[in-house]
Amino acid sequence: MQDPSIYILSQLSGVYPKSEINYLIRIILHEVCGLSTTDIALHKFSDLSDTQFANIIEITSRLRNHEPIQYILGKTEFYDIHLQVNPSVLIPRPETEELIDWILSEKKSFRHILDIGTGSGCIAIALAKNISKSEVDAWDVSPAALETANVNAKNNNVRINFSRVDILNDEIEYKTYDLIVSNPPYVAESEKQMMEPNVLNFEPHLALFVADSDPLIFYRKISDIAIKLLIPGGELFFEINRAKGNDIASLLKQKGFVDVQLREDLSGNERMIKAVKR
Repeated sequence: MQDPSIYILSQLSGVYPKSEINYLIRIILHEVCGLSTTDIALHKFSDLSDTQFANIIEITSRLRNHEPIQYILGKTEFYDIHLQVNPSVLIPRPETEELIDWILSEKKSFRHILDIGTGSGCIAIALAKNISKSEVDAWDVSPAALETANVNAKNNNVRINFSRVDILNDEIEYKTYDLIVSNPPYVAESEKQMMEPNVLNFEPHLALFVADSDPLIFYRKISDIAIKLLIPGGELFFEINRAKGNDIASLLKQKGFVDVQLREDLSGNERMIKAVKR
């Protein structure tokens, strides 16, 4: 039988960088065959069945088409939690984990938390698991995303109050929060041409893109909601487009927030912002 690691390498060479191919080989052979990194290094492939090899061929074919491995397998990990993912939700990114780190470093007992644009539920679930005695609400406009988020919350043994809310059009019910967090759509339509095909062709555009004519529409609307719903001293956290940090900081100050702080991610890009309600 052909060495599956050599097969995967031959099929994906020129499509992905070598380092990423090696990562994909480990993931595929672990998922399909239950092989450990050591087993793979020792080329222990003698017991692979025809069905397993057929699965490897199918996964590799989908990867050649730039489909994300997380969607192919239907799952990913985020902040030490296991999540189901599908094309109705964005695949959680490392910079969003950095946003969680920032929130948790505040070491505050946020009792009432709101996650706007929850997607897979990754932020809401991570906060619920790491902030004891918190009550977490999470909104999204997409019923399919909310269905996925509900499954993820149950699988991770946390209770989250999910609601379908269109923040651009719905009237927002009054309720107070200590913390509001959001990773809203922030990629301008004009930036599409710079995006990788695995994102552009597979991830939900509803959760990604905003019109060039109003790139801050969600930040403006969410800051209006937050200034009403946050308690005095309550905190607002955003993940942001790295090119819009100063613009969003100015917007938040204009809305009346104080202690506005921009923070860089590990790559040195301004990707997060915090503001406090006076």
